[in-house]
Amino acid sequence: MAESQAAEATILGGITVLDLSTFVTGGFCSGMLANLGAEIIKIEQPGYGDAIRHSGPPFIDGESPYFWTVNYGKRSVELDLKNDRATEAFYELVADADVVVQNFRPGTAARLGVDEETLREHNETLVYVAISAFGQTGPWAERAGYDLLIQGLSGMMSVTGEAGRQPVKVGVPMTDLITAMWAAFGTLGALYRRLQTGEGEYIDLGMLEATLPWLTKQAGVSFAGEQPDRLGSKDPVLAPYQTYETADGFLNVCVLNEKLWAELCALLDREELLADERFETNASRVDHREALEAELEETLGRRSTDEWIEIIAVEGGVPAGPVYDVSEALENPQVEARGAITSIEHPERGEIPVIEHPLHFRHSEAGFRSAPPTLGEHNREVFAERGYSETELDALEEMGVFGSASERQHPG
Repeated sequence: MAESQAAEATILGGITVLDLSTFVTGGFCSGMLANLGAEIIKIEQPGYGDAIRHSGPPFIDGESPYFWTVNYGKRSVELDLKNDRATEAFYELVADADVVVQNFRPGTAARLGVDEETLREHNETLVYVAISAFGQTGPWAERAGYDLLIQGLSGMMSVTGEAGRQPVKVGVPMTDLITAMWAAFGTLGALYRRLQTGEGEYIDLGMLEATLPWLTKQAGVSFAGEQPDRLGSKDPVLAPYQTYETADGFLNVCVLNEKLWAELCALLDREELLADERFETNASRVDHREALEAELEETLGRRSTDEWIEIIAVEGGVPAGPVYDVSEALENPQVEARGAITSIEHPERGEIPVIEHPLHFRHSEAGFRSAPPTLGEHNREVFAERGYSETELDALEEMGVFGSASERQHPG
């Protein structure tokens, strides 16, 4: 398919995003947009790039595979935004762009001359996404913040971990990813509004506020005047809905109603539990979680995880499944059947794995079309597409627009 036809077949074909962000919040946001067909131009610090390139170990041939997971399908341009000519070159990119994403601490964008007010002079219809830890206003606005801090401040850590033990963070950078998804969602909304009104938009997104709506049932408990507790794998409003130990591992069992409870008891050959008044309703089971756990774990400990999955989930139809490690999660028959893990040719590393995004459209194409970029891979290409001659590109290099000659050796 020709490039123009491919762009037309995707939802965001023809949309250009300039991504000034580092690490995950902006990067995963623009990665979501790339998956839907947007052109993502990643603006990076000369000679060093996005700090996530160096986040590790582990490394593969000196490069972080963590960087890959956030930056499929993008192009990399090094610009020294402390260089006046580089800033002018960036403004030229802005004039043709649709979206700018940044995650600077409030005030930094203005010092660099890439704040919304300045860029609006070059593109009135720009969608400008400003991501920060606490948003652009409020008493904490100028504080730095990362995932761990936001997990603690959002209440998420207070409900994660085992009862009576210290709070723990979720094992993935959850608040970074939550914020990134809100940023992508907001960007799509702003682009849709622009179609209706012709106006650009400014999005002020703070990580703390982005995380609060995800509290859902824990917030509901708080709204009822109670304090949600750390329950390990248990659920505050459902039982049995937790992890149980089997003869050789662990099994998650998810019972959301009385029908499933009755079916589970029959499958476990424990129908007498149905007559136990402690377990008569979901509410009573929640009140007697520990007793219920003891009863079920005694039974589930008699067989292996695979045996119970066959009995409970496959034959019985009650929601249950194993606790996979990450390798098992990435390599199993369901993931393979859905094409969730693919591969792509990297310009320096050969074939590398790709975690595809999960949206399967009937009438549109989606998916990553290129590998994560090497640092500065598209310095000349991006500006050549905008009319620069080879002589002019040489002049940009000589003026340090892409960094000094020593920086362009890309140490580290």
